[in-house]
Amino acid sequence: MFRDKETFKNAFLEKMQAVCGKCLDEATAFDKYMALGGMIRDYTSRKWVKTNARYLEEDAKQVYYFSLEFLLGRLLGSNLLNLGLTPVCREALDDLGIDLNELEDAEADAGLGNGGLGRLAACFLDSMASLGIPGHGCGIRYRYGFFEQRIVDGYQVELPDNWLRDGNVWELRKPDKAVEVRFYGAVREESSSERTVFVHENYQAVLAVPYDTPVIGYGNNTVNTLRLWSAEAVQTDFDFSSFSHGDYLQAVEYKYSVEAISQILYPDDNHYKGRELRLKQQYFFVSAGIQSIVRTFRKKNGSLKQLPEKVAIHVNDTHPVLAIPELMRILIDEEGIGWDEAWEITTGTISYTNHTILAEAMEKWPKDLFRNLLPRIYMIIHEINERFCRELWDRYPGDWDMISSMAIIADNHIKMAHLAVAGSCSINGVARIHTDILKRQEMKNFYIVYPHKFNNKTNGVTHRRWLMKANPELAGLITEAIGPGWIREPAELTGLLKYSADPSFREQAAGVKKRNKAVLAGMIRDKYSFDVDLDSIFDVQVKRLHAYKRQILNVLHIMDLYNRLLENPNLDMAPRTFIFGAKAAPSYYQAKTTIKLINTLAHIINNDRRVGDRIKVVFLENYRVSLAEMIFPAADVSEQISTAGKEASGTGNMKFMLNGAITIGTMDGANIEIYEKVGPENIFTFGLTAEEVMDYYRSGGYSSRDLYENDSRLRLTLDSLVNGFFPVPADEFRNIYNSLMVHNDEFFVLGDFAAYTAAQLNLDRAFRDKAKWLEMSINNIAYAGTFSSDRTILEYAKDIWGARQLSVE
Repeated sequence: MFRDKETFKNAFLEKMQAVCGKCLDEATAFDKYMALGGMIRDYTSRKWVKTNARYLEEDAKQVYYFSLEFLLGRLLGSNLLNLGLTPVCREALDDLGIDLNELEDAEADAGLGNGGLGRLAACFLDSMASLGIPGHGCGIRYRYGFFEQRIVDGYQVELPDNWLRDGNVWELRKPDKAVEVRFYGAVREESSSERTVFVHENYQAVLAVPYDTPVIGYGNNTVNTLRLWSAEAVQTDFDFSSFSHGDYLQAVEYKYSVEAISQILYPDDNHYKGRELRLKQQYFFVSAGIQSIVRTFRKKNGSLKQLPEKVAIHVNDTHPVLAIPELMRILIDEEGIGWDEAWEITTGTISYTNHTILAEAMEKWPKDLFRNLLPRIYMIIHEINERFCRELWDRYPGDWDMISSMAIIADNHIKMAHLAVAGSCSINGVARIHTDILKRQEMKNFYIVYPHKFNNKTNGVTHRRWLMKANPELAGLITEAIGPGWIREPAELTGLLKYSADPSFREQAAGVKKRNKAVLAGMIRDKYSFDVDLDSIFDVQVKRLHAYKRQILNVLHIMDLYNRLLENPNLDMAPRTFIFGAKAAPSYYQAKTTIKLINTLAHIINNDRRVGDRIKVVFLENYRVSLAEMIFPAADVSEQISTAGKEASGTGNMKFMLNGAITIGTMDGANIEIYEKVGPENIFTFGLTAEEVMDYYRSGGYSSRDLYENDSRLRLTLDSLVNGFFPVPADEFRNIYNSLMVHNDEFFVLGDFAAYTAAQLNLDRAFRDKAKWLEMSINNIAYAGTFSSDRTILEYAKDIWGARQLSVE
């Protein structure tokens, strides 16, 4: 369609007039973005239709990936890249005096996630389309996403992320595909000679309306679908009678209560209404998605008895696990299939990824709340539990402890991870150590009963987004050196190993890194009004803020380094720029206090002339995908310092590695597999092992007080939190101090402090040997192909889903 830049220019100008009704001179950057996006979407639609037709023609097994989060970021640049249109687009727009980068910046980030879980889902969609695997996403179209973060006087302030304010050019609303989702009410049983029928009465109906976004494969004609559901009122007529009688709230109450379901990601669940809303969200998109899948399947296949042969439904963590009882409901109540056969179909269709061993994230719901909101689904889960416990009793008669530890309903709660294991054909962890911990500890009894269900699928990231798009100059340098084969076969990045000692290649790679650092430094200067040294170590920790991720360990090291500089202004060290980016959940008090601590420390250090430019600390506000695309290419050091055994995998570690940053980290999550790939000479590891951490939890013996008393540097640093060193109210950081000292440091921050500071000294020395550092950096890039999401998805397709690759002509 776009044979050359003239064709592209003409098409763009026509779309500009059609979309905006403006001439080019009158149009804003956003107008031009909308015109270009609409033009690309129209171009994509032909491929989209052909892809769906091809899947029907081949009767291909299709994968549906259910996730509460899809952290897509901006789509214009990645869509142009995958379609191979970036060069012609850039040239055409240049002729018109338009900067493509400016149009990309006009696009709002699709803030439909909070961190690695949502970004992983986005990477997986990209890989499925690029590999030609029939795979689609299913989630919620959040009106306001997570939140937009502002830092005011060092504190996090949450604002609505109004990313849909000006519309979304990529989505297509499909009202004809809407389905009804039911809440509350009661269930009446009607018995006949053939079967018992369950009738759901007096329910509240919610309309789930799908918005479809094309997921474009790289360099092929495949366009898969991300379907996001929006909650709307079934009865949209204005309640004129209530309004006329002065009951203004009654007139709109139902509409607003329904729309609340798809308003924001992770509403505060510290109160009953918040917990109920979270559960509503989960059932809402699961029910809508399952109904949509069933409707599509029926058109082609009739009976649902063959569902496992043609459909794979994958649930990303426990949030979508209600897919299990919802599919059972449809099979039993609507299709008239008996329980045993319905269970066989369900467990053959659904698979589950576990993303955490943290107890707080192993979802469980109060039984009474659940039964009130979802009466029929509760009945089904109750029956699943009864049959499951009976099966366990038959296998392990008299072993009450084992059975009670595995029950789906226990202690007046419904345990979603237990339901997921019982009702899935596959349970996978996301890094080898994580899967081993699931088998040996967290889900040990389930592994004993169902060893065949458990498997590992180490996470991956799409190198197209995180190298080709985020770091095009480095991508071009790699292609020049080893050819373009790595783009389709990322394992071919190992071809770079022969260049790691090449002085010319090293120098070129160093130049790319410095220019990327200059871009990030320019943004810091423009936004925060101070300069950072491009020759300093850009030491970066960007990720969700949580105690187990140990941003506080990083902060304590910075405080210690600052103290050392004050004691010895001639301290032999490389200059450091410490960069943080993170959002704290609105109700997570300690995480929000940590943000205040980072910003307060930054203010002190950045304004202390005694240390000059030798240390700078920057907290980058409102961390998101588009900002990450600027950060990863500029980073020298990747901070992956979670408590060993707590981080399931991590994917930021892979994105940093892909862009040549060196990891400093614990032997946790995928850090271990990175270590095994790059070797001990190309990574800095430290700290307690997962086994040592677990032994402390089991047997005790850890004393943060003893560590404090026996390390004068640590004592000086910790005392600074509460002795008036910081210009804040006296108890501002008391809760952080107490978590470490009074509550005995649950995540072993002090236990790893000495080892961490020692590793940082080794890192400092290595950085100052420029030739060695560049060799390490290039070696990390060379081995990063192992951690491509293409590899991960091929493993899922082969081992779990039974899906095959299809080409679309």
